[in-house]
Amino acid sequence: MNIQIQDLTNSMISLPAGTITLRDDRIKRIWTVDVAPFQLAKYPVTQTLYFAVTNTSPSTFKGNNKPVESISWFDAIEFCNLLSQQSGFDEVYEINDSEVALNINANGFRLPSDAEWEYACRAGEKEVRYGEINDIAWYKENSDDATQEVGLKQPNAWGIYDMLGNVWEWCWDIYDKEVYGSYRVFRGGGWSDKERGCLASNRRRSHPTYQIDDLGLRLARSQ
Repeated sequence: MNIQIQDLTNSMISLPAGTITLRDDRIKRIWTVDVAPFQLAKYPVTQTLYFAVTNTSPSTFKGNNKPVESISWFDAIEFCNLLSQQSGFDEVYEINDSEVALNINANGFRLPSDAEWEYACRAGEKEVRYGEINDIAWYKENSDDATQEVGLKQPNAWGIYDMLGNVWEWCWDIYDKEVYGSYRVFRGGGWSDKERGCLASNRRRSHPTYQIDDLGLRLARSQ
């Protein structure tokens, strides 16, 4: 296991079981999800870690400790499987062309679910932000039109950094199959978003091949 992967393993935070109430204003729906204990990375995946695992450097805004971006959902799950292999864990995803199956009981790295992401972002709080936006997030007003190094803003109550702003983060979930087909959810807001885009309750979606310079990932593991 190389040092970047070892550092990641040491920075996974164990989160307790709980419940989260989600809402989607587009479809006027509110629902509650039980969340099992899981681990979430303290930081978004950095370019250093992504390169160590894949030997590729797709990001538009270069910087070893900046979040990796310009990666598709397929890139993200392939990265998770590669990291699991290199760490001696079981792969979570079975990939067959464009079809992907999830083994939630595997001990490898994966994307958080939509519910896990918001549960972790809120960290037991009811507010849609875990602090004053300039203290916790890189967004349109303070980002200098680029990503910034991870971990420079204040974390939430569970010690997790950059949940809002800097880059959006891919989640596992299909958004609305009947309307959007295979579109997947991403969360958190990015460096180019206005303040209203950086909310724990805000979600967007796109095709799993979509790539843009404010969209990356954060790793999870089941416990």
